[in-house]
Amino acid sequence: MDTPVNAPEDRTGNGTGTGTGKGTGTGTGSANDRATEAATESFVAYRNLLFTVAYEMLGSAADAEDVLQETWLRWVQVDAEQVRDERAYLVRITTRQALNRLRTMSRRKEAYVGQWLPEPLLTAPDVADDVELAESVSTALMLVLETLSPTERAVFVLREVFDVDYAEIAAAVDKTPDAVRQIAHRARKHVDARRPRGPVSPVKTRAALASFQRALETGDLQGLLDVLAPDVVLVSDGGGFKQAALRPIMGADKVSRFIAGGLAKFGVVFTMEHTTANGGPALAVHIDGELDGIITARMDDTGITGLYYVRNPQKLTAVETETPLTRH
Repeated sequence: MDTPVNAPEDRTGNGTGTGTGKGTGTGTGSANDRATEAATESFVAYRNLLFTVAYEMLGSAADAEDVLQETWLRWVQVDAEQVRDERAYLVRITTRQALNRLRTMSRRKEAYVGQWLPEPLLTAPDVADDVELAESVSTALMLVLETLSPTERAVFVLREVFDVDYAEIAAAVDKTPDAVRQIAHRARKHVDARRPRGPVSPVKTRAALASFQRALETGDLQGLLDVLAPDVVLVSDGGGFKQAALRPIMGADKVSRFIAGGLAKFGVVFTMEHTTANGGPALAVHIDGELDGIITARMDDTGITGLYYVRNPQKLTAVETETPLTRH
């Protein structure tokens, strides 16, 4: 996801040699070039942070990239001398563009075929070292954030994940600081009531997924039941492009039989390999040698309580290379 210094300009067709399109032979052109170069350096310095903000608000890497493009286009028009804090200003622009995009996405989701899951990201193993960041991009918590209003989600993400002060959040969401405090309290209460119960270490999650994989590969139905919590929920996302359950499958017995029955019915040759997605252990599923989807899991002390299987090929473009995420 690293952006070449001139990539934002290249994608808008402006080039990198003029800044204003008038050439570089004048003092104005040279000054504009220097301003554009300085703006580009600042943007690239904070790009990973801005992407993380946008992704956590949207749950879509593709839409987050579009938001960064829109942020860039606005950023290069800003008078840098009037900006006291580049990081805060860029986060503010990103938040506003993400809020606009959220409203557009809500209409798309209404017409979406089947269950909608966040777009999985291939993440570096060290993302898990930042426990708060890893949880905030996990599929389980991202689904909880889907139950918030757009403004509540923006306030929660900025305050709880990125520790942005209330005054700056207020400027980003066009509310008063007092209103933002109330929204933050309401959003935090809402999320706390629905977030996964108690943290489970990546080591335990990886071990559970290994047992899950082994049970599937050997056809061990009892082994599959043993690793699933009694109230496990399976959510699969095919987006209308791949077959997937149109509704969540609930309960260990139903989930295990659905998975085993699906494999037997289609008679496919599948393999699984361990990977790291959305800050935690995951499984990449290949069918007949081609990537079919990514499985992430939610766990507690009773076993796997949530299985999330993204098969929609339009959502698998961000698992080809690692995406750097950061809160700083």
